[in-house]
Amino acid sequence: MSCPTCKKDTVEVFRPFCSKRCADVDLGRWFNGEYSVPSQDPEEQQEALEELTRNSSHLH
Repeated sequence: MSCPTCKKDTVEVFRPFCSKRCADVDLGRWFNGEYSVPSQDPEEQQEALEELTRNSSHLH
């Protein structure tokens, strides 16, 4: 198995990553919103739309 971040061989202690650094890079991507899990829940979709609307109004 290869590390999803850098493609090197994984290390058992950090699986599925090769190092703590790659695991931290992956976690940072989740925190920054680079990864997301889509929702089919209409309430969550409405909340997300409202948040986007609020955030875009702050930019103008």
